[in-house]
Amino acid sequence: MPPEVKPPPDRLYGRARGHKLRPRQEKLLAETLPRLALDPDDPLRAFGFQPKALWLEIGFGGGEHALAQISAFPGNGLIACEVFENGICSLLSRLVPEGGEADETLPANLRIWPDDARLLLTKLPDACLDRLFLLFPDPWPKARHAKRRFVHPAQLPLVARVLKPGAIWRVASDDPTYQDWVRSVMADQTLFDAPPPETSRPMGWPPTRYEAKALKAGRTPLYWTFSRRA
Repeated sequence: MPPEVKPPPDRLYGRARGHKLRPRQEKLLAETLPRLALDPDDPLRAFGFQPKALWLEIGFGGGEHALAQISAFPGNGLIACEVFENGICSLLSRLVPEGGEADETLPANLRIWPDDARLLLTKLPDACLDRLFLLFPDPWPKARHAKRRFVHPAQLPLVARVLKPGAIWRVASDDPTYQDWVRSVMADQTLFDAPPPETSRPMGWPPTRYEAKALKAGRTPLYWTFSRRA
């Protein structure tokens, strides 16, 4: 375990809004987002159909990965989690044309949680998730910010509780500090099988803008596939 690991703070994220939102973005948050709201107490019923599998993406950024997954797997339900309002608007703007914020048909297999992912994990039932995605999270590179990293010794039991035995947890990062941190945390735990990461994106991992930025900058992402032990 990393030395002197402090417990996580009340929240793991920084700011929730970047530049001032445009009128179209304000409408998306006010009219479209509530239509994709998730009931965390009964997540399977939230979709209006019985998903073959329930997946969760923590921090979906611009939404590229989430959109690719719901398109490729229409029979699965995906909960997409993001607190950054500009990122939420990026995803919503791809789902509805301008003027359709209140009534355009939305994907049946997508629900959004616009709050702290850790809060959602405390509300989800035991062993309800078949897959979890954590792709290119904020690395919080300074040592004093390590407690804000989602991959954290104190977080692992919470993550393990909501995953089914054998469920997959995909983690990707291009930040060397975060990469070393993940190696260290996952080497000192017993809840997940944690084989070494891949150095190129595996088959079935849709690309994201953050991965593209990392590659353009000459950084090498690492791609982990952890599995929940029985």
